[in-house]
Amino acid sequence: MATRHPLHPALVHFPVACWSLATFADIASLHFGERSWWMAGMLLLVGSLMALPAMLAGLYEMTRILADSPAIKAVYVHMAAMLGAFSLYLASLLLRAEQFQLHRPGNASLVLDIAGFLALAVGGWCGGKLVYHHGIGTR
Repeated sequence: MATRHPLHPALVHFPVACWSLATFADIASLHFGERSWWMAGMLLLVGSLMALPAMLAGLYEMTRILADSPAIKAVYVHMAAMLGAFSLYLASLLLRAEQFQLHRPGNASLVLDIAGFLALAVGGWCGGKLVYHHGIGTR
């Protein structure tokens, strides 16, 4: 039997890495200043752009799961958490961008980054559960 390789797991590494690094760079910017917050802004931009094809691939993968599957609850939690992370990180980016220029993140942006990171952790945990517990994408 031939095994397939779904696209979604290959694509999610980019937004996860970018958003995680952006969170730490923004926190580091409290000490290191502009270089860190500028890098965080760029990572937020790249992560948010790369999340779009990852989400589309995830939606396609979701169509392959039966509605009565025991995995469907974890699918919806994963999807909600990752959509939450996307929304929080995008809001953080938009708060610091003005006329295509990045600015120092305010307290609201830092809070959004941390909340996004927590949503990302929950979504990632659920994604791992889908693969390792339910075998989604492995058959």
